[in-house]
Amino acid sequence: MVGEGRGGSRARDLIRAKALELGFDAVGFARAHLAVETRERLMRFLAEGQHGSMAWMERRAEQRAHPRALWPEAVSVICLGLNYGPDTDPLATLSQRDRATVSVYARNRDYHDVVKGRLKQLGQWMAHRFEGTGLKVFVDTAPVMEKPLAQAAGLGWQGKHTNLVSRAHGSWLFLGEVFTTLELAPDEAEADHCGSCDACLRACPTDAFPAPYRLDARRCISYLTIEHHGPIPPELRGKMGNRIYGCDDCLAVCPWNKFARAHEEPAFAPRDALTAPKLADFAALDDAGFRALFSGSPIKRIGRNRFVRNVLVAIGNSADASLRPAAQALCEDPDPVVAECARWAAARLPA
Repeated sequence: MVGEGRGGSRARDLIRAKALELGFDAVGFARAHLAVETRERLMRFLAEGQHGSMAWMERRAEQRAHPRALWPEAVSVICLGLNYGPDTDPLATLSQRDRATVSVYARNRDYHDVVKGRLKQLGQWMAHRFEGTGLKVFVDTAPVMEKPLAQAAGLGWQGKHTNLVSRAHGSWLFLGEVFTTLELAPDEAEADHCGSCDACLRACPTDAFPAPYRLDARRCISYLTIEHHGPIPPELRGKMGNRIYGCDDCLAVCPWNKFARAHEEPAFAPRDALTAPKLADFAALDDAGFRALFSGSPIKRIGRNRFVRNVLVAIGNSADASLRPAAQALCEDPDPVVAECARWAAARLPA
């Protein structure tokens, strides 16, 4: 009922309780507004070209910078977090040069599907419970600056690596939002607790942080392996090791992870095929094999060619002569980017 505490503490309590019941691990409330300095930081990032080839960030920059430009009716934002904390060392496979390292978040089901499903359940409940309420749900794919909103809602703070850090969950939170016409009192924004620590900045293999709280995506392994089309710059390939999809280094070294706990979501349990996969097996994938293996996985969206390109970079960094035939087999691949990377990898390996 609208009359029962609409916008008051009663409504907040009900929404928080329902979100936790649905399996979310963190819930907070913020205004549908971003601070001027947040918007200025975004515009500087874009003006300096640090978004690389992610042209979609420029095309919808105004909506990203102003939540109400995305949806003018929005009054409040319910920010939600879902823990995906690993139960083993996420960097353990970096030393296994014949194996691939896949980012923790991509080792099983696509989190977009999991989070969005729960957001829709929460939204449906809210529409029934608070009759006449307008709402929209978002998870990562819309132009929403989710990390600043999550900080404003008290879920955590943006660390020096620009990712959200939570005192309760460390670096391991998937984020989602419900924009609503309900007027809900905002939570207190979380303060920055990084202090003098710069472990995340020092951990970056490609020096992607020109300064604390600033990321140059063009040097970020997550960007290079997922968002970037075309050849990976040769000067960065040797720094990527065996990271073939995403990178967890800056997240994994954060001292706040000592308070984190392993997730309890079956959909996030690592698949055996992605725990310590062999590079040679991945290099041999054709398009059909790639699609079959990564059905339901976020990895599927980058396609076979980009994926195999990443695998070949890892093979070239392996110093493992037994992997040379896998690279040579792709030197005449129909995709010119794959073929060039295969020749690069083969040339780096002992005969």
